[in-house]
Amino acid sequence: MGNDLLDRIAEALDALTAAGGGRAPEGLTPGELVAVNNAFGALKRQVDAAFAPVAAEIARQSRVELGKDSLARKQGFRSPVALIQATTGSSVGEAVKLVQVGEATAPRMSLTGESLPAKHPHVGEGVSTGALAVTAASAIVSLLDRVAPRVDPERLDAAEGDLVSMAPGLRADELARLLARAEALLDPDGVEPRHEQARAERHFEIIERDGRFRFTGEVDVESGAPIKTVIDAMVGQALRANHDADDATRDQRSIRQMRADALVAVCRHALGCEQVPTGPTTTVVVQMTLDQLRTEVGAVTIDGIDQPVPASAVRRLACDLQVIPAVLGGDSAVLDWGRDKRGFTRAQKLAIALRDQGCACCGAPAAWTEVHHIRWWKRHRGRTDLANGVLLCVACHHRLHDDGWEIEVDGTGIDAHVWFIPPPWIDRDRTPRPGARDRLTLAA
Repeated sequence: MGNDLLDRIAEALDALTAAGGGRAPEGLTPGELVAVNNAFGALKRQVDAAFAPVAAEIARQSRVELGKDSLARKQGFRSPVALIQATTGSSVGEAVKLVQVGEATAPRMSLTGESLPAKHPHVGEGVSTGALAVTAASAIVSLLDRVAPRVDPERLDAAEGDLVSMAPGLRADELARLLARAEALLDPDGVEPRHEQARAERHFEIIERDGRFRFTGEVDVESGAPIKTVIDAMVGQALRANHDADDATRDQRSIRQMRADALVAVCRHALGCEQVPTGPTTTVVVQMTLDQLRTEVGAVTIDGIDQPVPASAVRRLACDLQVIPAVLGGDSAVLDWGRDKRGFTRAQKLAIALRDQGCACCGAPAAWTEVHHIRWWKRHRGRTDLANGVLLCVACHHRLHDDGWEIEVDGTGIDAHVWFIPPPWIDRDRTPRPGARDRLTLAA
């Protein structure tokens, strides 16, 4: 373990003390509590960064081929992961990630004794500086190793640098979305076989036990898109109605309960539905180029779903659903209105949803959101067009409005970028922050 890592741990401890870490949590102000939380996060990343190479060396000295001379075997453990797990109190998954990151970021040596750089130097730099958590580093390493046989080394190296710079600060679901899109971008030819494998492995089980039904299973994105679209729409409607309700009328259900009830409601409707079963039943928005629409080649994204699908899946979806490809414009879709009407048209809402890909602030599914005027329609005479519309969930809409955030749209059409400008009391410099789409999309 290098002295620089130990120095960073010491600095992180000093920062924690300065933030108020030596006092009881209940005695901290909200600002101090946030500072202590940030300091603990930095300290954990630095400790993990220092331990990852140790975990990798434990794994190296516990190789299977060493037999009884294995370090883990000598300590009474069947594997290095079991040794690390027992001594640190971590889960098996956490121990595996420590070993994986340690091995991926350690210097290497060729068969001739020549020193070689680490397999993933950008990840190593991010982890060692404390900017990148081991969990995120493990996810990035897994993706890069998976696509490496089919991607040019220079492009892979550039993607590694981009992912390392984008990952800090992302939630686990946001990182998963970023990596799914990155994999489709780096390995477009792999989208089709991955999709077909997922489709072949789809399953659904219904088990009745103790007066309850237990549903388990999984389906491919193509099969799951209409399910998620309908349920998200029903949950979004309940959340919007819930926001302005008083304590007596507020819906007390959790999100999970709302989803369960939505599934029940759909099935109850189906029992008495006399409509033609092959007729359009819901709307699924697919983002694709005109060339992809014509050739059915390449990876496309479905609004509200992280995992890209092959373009060929769109034709199958179109058999039973209202599929709207994101090839918007032309005489049939008015995408830009003036002030003569306040409400956004359906075409405008679809275009803004394609631009923002869910809540522009937090990334919540588009079905949970509404289009809001950036410059208010009535008070500031804001136009009802794409440049003045933004997709926000109820929570983000009210938080941004109440706290005094400003929103700017840079560019035109669905390729424009949304920026959120914090109020001075949050950021004295008021540095613009990118919207959810830009935080979660790797540049081509």
